Amino acid sequence: MAATTEPWLIAGLGNPGPDYAGNRHNVGFMVADLLAGRMGGTFKSAKGARAQVLEGRIGVPGVSSTRVILAKPVSYMNVSGGPTKALLDFYGVPAGRLVAVHDELDIDYGVLRLKLGGGDNGHNGLKSLTKLLGRDYYRVRFGVGRPPGRMQVADYVLKNFSSAERKELDYFVDRAADACEALVLEGLERAQSTYNS
Repeated sequence: MAATTEPWLIAGLGNPGPDYAGNRHNVGFMVADLLAGRMGGTFKSAKGARAQVLEGRIGVPGVSSTRVILAKPVSYMNVSGGPTKALLDFYGVPAGRLVAVHDELDIDYGVLRLKLGGGDNGHNGLKSLTKLLGRDYYRVRFGVGRPPGRMQVADYVLKNFSSAERKELDYFVDRAADACEALVLEGLERAQSTYNS
């Protein structure tokens, strides 16, 4: 199979700055950072978009590699649609080749669900994307579980992973990065059969 030329955009969703770095809401940034390390590159500021980007390829070079633009919108989560749309426009990537990586409250911690389209489930990052792009983009949903007791959702997602969660976090982030690569290289159904478990 020849290397494909039409790129994908993988956008890890999160909030910018060190105060948010370890938050549950920033797991999309964590996955994007790991993918950047695998691609052997570093993020740079994108001209004309409030985002950090890295252009590269995933897959086997020259055999089945695919061009990918990795992105971390550096606006806040609830307005991440604007920078993402600007990047799609700049690189000529259709919304149907966007993968949004984000935290998901309605899934147990560490569980992944890959899907195309659907609602935003109250997630402000997805609301912002969907408002500007429509619903037909891919999602890699990283389970963070529900807040305990009466804790407010906003407080929960803006807290760091617990010490117990952090023991397994690297493994789960690594698996989410694998899922992103599988989605791009193998398609949704095959990726779902491996990672939606």
